[in-house]
Amino acid sequence: MATEERVNEMRGYKATLSNPRVSEEAKQNAQGKLSELGGDKPRHEIYQARGDPNKDPVRVEAGVKAAQKSPNVTEGGKQRAAEKMGRSAPEE
Repeated sequence: MATEERVNEMRGYKATLSNPRVSEEAKQNAQGKLSELGGDKPRHEIYQARGDPNKDPVRVEAGVKAAQKSPNVTEGGKQRAAEKMGRSAPEE
């Protein structure tokens, strides 16, 4: 099973565990399935599959965008941020 599929399945079981309308039997089944899948940390596994287990790609992108718009960042810093985002120049 591909990492993305496995993680999505884990997310579904985690949602089942936290839903107050789900029966105890269903919650026990979901916990068993999570154990079979090897854990209950889907976000951590996605980061590992993408290359860096410690950085949330959404937060990294937000930080780069913030650097491009900040008046406290040098033009060189803005240029490096643009390059990190795959652009040739900072956003205006």
